[in-house]
Amino acid sequence: MSETRNRASHRAMLAVVALAATALAAPLLAGQKLGEVQGTRTPDEIYAKTCGYCHGRNVGPIILGRALPADTVKHIVRHGQNGMPAFRPTEVTPAELDALAMWVEKSAARKQEHGY
Repeated sequence: MSETRNRASHRAMLAVVALAATALAAPLLAGQKLGEVQGTRTPDEIYAKTCGYCHGRNVGPIILGRALPADTVKHIVRHGQNGMPAFRPTEVTPAELDALAMWVEKSAARKQEHGY
């Protein structure tokens, strides 16, 4: 019975080690050093790659040119709303979100986003 328990304990330990190794390897696989934050993207880059996918194609509401308050943008980005998912700090850093929210607040409408 103790040999069976030892094997089960050993397998459980290996599973924990494998899980930890996978979690620690993820940043390295992304070309990032452990504990290092990836380079800061510009608001335009974030919008183009993340927000514009829905908001620029009339899937989600148009957000540019509406003078949406930066605090509102930040809250919705972090917490989600209706069909929009929440974005974690690992997806959009706090510094990137601050810059993006101000950029959205001050942005001009884009003609192509309104289906013209």
